[in-house]
Amino acid sequence: MKTPWHLWVIGIVTLLWNAMGALDYTMTQLQNETYLAGFTAEERAYFQSFPVWVEAVWAIAVWFALAGSALLLMRKRIAAGMFGISLIAMIVTAIHNFGLAEVKMHEIVGAEAVWFTLAIFLVALGSWIYARRMRQRAVLD
Repeated sequence: MKTPWHLWVIGIVTLLWNAMGALDYTMTQLQNETYLAGFTAEERAYFQSFPVWVEAVWAIAVWFALAGSALLLMRKRIAAGMFGISLIAMIVTAIHNFGLAEVKMHEIVGAEAVWFTLAIFLVALGSWIYARRMRQRAVLD
């Protein structure tokens, strides 16, 4: 089957979006001073306080999403699964950040943390649904 034009658009847009998430994760984990210069002391302390399991789940959310975008562009069926795993990991991370953490993300960053997390969730959900539909329509091999 010929690749529909929208697969290229969705694939490239999500690849760029997920690359930004991967950059954020990497720079935060490496404690890159230039990148973290825009963070307040409280925000830095918040991200450094994550338990190992949260960092691991965050990594899964970020890297599986990036892989899902790349696999979507390669028209691979597994893209839907990668987006699905990323979505679940993102939900677990959000549960920690807004519910389980001693200090909640919105207490540090403000309401914009809630809105940005919602945007991340919607992109992740949309990516998963889109990849599943492309798989069902036999666009993905």
